[in-house]
Formats: sequence, structure tokens, C-alpha cells
Amino acid sequence: MSVTGRVREKLMIALRPTRLDVINESELHAGHRNSPGTGESHFRILVVSDAFSGKSRLERHRLVNDLLKDELAGGIHALALSTLAPGEALPRS
Repeated sequence: MSVTGRVREKLMIALRPTRLDVINESELHAGHRNSPGTGESHFRILVVSDAFSGKSRLERHRLVNDLLKDELAGGIHALALSTLAPGEALPRS
């Protein structure tokens, strides 16, 4: 299974989000000095989940980072997170 697939699966199972966008931005970083060149190293993720209700941004990010600890240790170089509870405003693109 691809890194993108593993990330999506882990977040779907653990957080049961109402919205999940997993965007692979690795091609934007191809050739950069620290890019591993795997094609699956840089991701932007938007998660909307009840699991984030009442949690600070730091707590939300720690939760996602813990869920993805194997992927972060084994190839994901950069991870941009937007973690929202239902009803919170979506970030502007």
C-alpha cells in the first residue's frame, strides 16, 4: 500500500472524520536537498473530526502525529496539518 493509502486508512479508522483531504505535494519539492525522492514525502492534510472537539491545536497535531508515527519515521519528510472540529471554519487556500 502506498504511503498516501496508509495515511488515509489510519486517519479514517482512528478519527472517523467527516472530511479528510490527503494531498501529496511531493512533486513540488522534487530535487530539494532534503527531499528523499520517493514521490511520497510531502503531504498537506485537512481533517475534520469530532475527535478534535475541545482540544487545542497542539493536542490535535500531537494526536495526528502519533497516529502517523511510523510514516513520519519512515519517509514522510514534511506534513502540513489543518485539524478542525465540525463547525470550525475551513482554512483559506
